[in-house]
Amino acid sequence: MPVPELTGKVAVVTGGVRGVGLGISRAFLEAGAEVVAVARREPDRLPEAAGRTARFASLDVRDASAARAFAESLDRVDVLVNNAGGTPFLPLAEGDPRTHAKIIELNLTAPLIMSKVMYERMPPAGGAVIMISSVSATRPSPGSAAYGAAKAGLESMAASLAVEWAPRVRVNALKLGMVRTEQSHLHYGDEGGVEAIERTIPVQRMAFPDEVGRVCAFLASPLAAYITGATLTMHGGGERPAFLDAATANKEDPK
Repeated sequence: MPVPELTGKVAVVTGGVRGVGLGISRAFLEAGAEVVAVARREPDRLPEAAGRTARFASLDVRDASAARAFAESLDRVDVLVNNAGGTPFLPLAEGDPRTHAKIIELNLTAPLIMSKVMYERMPPAGGAVIMISSVSATRPSPGSAAYGAAKAGLESMAASLAVEWAPRVRVNALKLGMVRTEQSHLHYGDEGGVEAIERTIPVQRMAFPDEVGRVCAFLASPLAAYITGATLTMHGGGERPAFLDAATANKEDPK
């Protein structure tokens, strides 16, 4: 899939140095944009693509004062991708309440902060904000309830900001299913476990980070000029409903 033309644009990608964020940074580089990859710690190697390399900025996106100072250091911003986020597996009854609050802070409050400070740097000709959401926003998310709630809030925020900031800045959310990254084994077990999970997805595989990046580049480009306030789902068809397997098993082995 070719990437749209974004030459001359400046894109800020939070969490842009590994995993899904690395794929997003690469896609914007391929599209010709200048990329500023934001993370708390500098990686051993910066995102590269098409013979070009992203700039790096060290930032805790939850820190409103630091985020504003970072924004003011930029001459302009055309695109913001709020990708930084994540969660450990932690049932709500376990762990300190502050831990759950920090998960919400990273996945919802930080995108709110970054969106506000970057909006102020976007040119009169317009810009784009993309929120990286998750299918956990709209399905039960046992073991990561705070994360799912935060992602649901992120999609609501995108819809609201799209109205507040129209017509100058478009705001959309990209709702992701499972993505195969260098850390997939931490969530899904060894390669056999990853492959077993992939068989439950209608397209029979997880997404790749570069695929996510190309969709983000599309949403940031003139090709998506009339798309704002939307949530685009990218999950390979979702999950096979459990009742279908239960019904099949019952037919094969009736009690």
